[in-house]
Amino acid sequence: MVTKHGARDRSNPMTFEVERHVLRVAQWTTGNVAAEVVRALTSRPDIAVVGVYTRSPEKAGVGLGTLCGLGRELGIRATIDADALLESRPDCVVYTPLYFNLAEVQRILRAGVNVVTSAEFMTGVNLSSDDRAALNSAALAGGSSIFGSGMNPGFVQLAAAIASGVSTNVRRASVFESVDVSEFIGDANFARVGWGRRRDDPGHVEDVRAGTAVFAEAVDVLARMLRVELDEISCSVEFAHATQEAVADGVLIRDGHVGGIEVRWSGHQAGQEVVCVQQRWAATPLLEPAWHIEHGYLVDISGDPNVRMKIDLLPTDADLADWSPQRMRNIGLRITAAPLVNAIPAVCAAPPGIVTYAELPAIAALLVPESEAGHRRRTDEVIA
Repeated sequence: MVTKHGARDRSNPMTFEVERHVLRVAQWTTGNVAAEVVRALTSRPDIAVVGVYTRSPEKAGVGLGTLCGLGRELGIRATIDADALLESRPDCVVYTPLYFNLAEVQRILRAGVNVVTSAEFMTGVNLSSDDRAALNSAALAGGSSIFGSGMNPGFVQLAAAIASGVSTNVRRASVFESVDVSEFIGDANFARVGWGRRRDDPGHVEDVRAGTAVFAEAVDVLARMLRVELDEISCSVEFAHATQEAVADGVLIRDGHVGGIEVRWSGHQAGQEVVCVQQRWAATPLLEPAWHIEHGYLVDISGDPNVRMKIDLLPTDADLADWSPQRMRNIGLRITAAPLVNAIPAVCAAPPGIVTYAELPAIAALLVPESEAGHRRRTDEVIA
């Protein structure tokens, strides 16, 4: 087996331990999620940022700190030369384009570089069997691993599986994201679901299914963690309609047009729904039907006992001191980036191939005392 430069053979899945040395990490593409990834990477003393790849020639040679709006430089400039970046042999690439490029990811893995990604990939259940096999083959050839996450899909499925740990005879597990998305619907990943389309617009349900297909991967990974074999994964869609005209994140929603979308991805066994990942998104509060929005994530476990857990995400003092729509958006980007960064040590130590929360040890943040974090920030500024 080919192994990554400087790495031990990780072929035994029962004996790997999380890496403890400083890991060399590169960022792949420089969009909104990437900015929060880089902030998270530079906060960790166990990670060194060593490179950044961009697809945009106009960004080549620009400092990473400038591209990510850090207000300081890190001594790293973006490159459009993917080969040069991979030849520098980082331990891991954080891959955050909007869409998953199979050939590009195979190239990274085959070079012996691990991948953590937010680009609509967790288990590969949405890939064809040939494409999934090719991806796994590239990872095995390079002795590397690939892991996908984010908040949802991603971390919230892990939270649901952990919540089931205080119950027995579990019969069903569900995750319910219920949020106001009025500040986000102009984003490219949200545009595909068709905000503001007219009532009963032909093909809208199918477009929502296609635009949210990544949640099939969320269903699959939750089922894997609960060790249940699914016979089928299905999707249902419901709409709520604006009762008066509104503009949300630059998108016009006319009276009577779609201002709320509820999409339910379900995993079935023997004709019964056993796993559910449901999203209720509201772009305006004036809807028919009048949906209640929880502003968080609800986990429900049907078992002995039943378990219910709510995850609330709250702004920091720094957020509140400079509160704005952009600051609110940044929190959403932050919770997409953090699960990737926090998983890097475990992914670098994992056996080669596609790995998920079902195969990795429990993922948590690295606790860095404020005194140490402040010293690290000052040191980075001196180096830059």
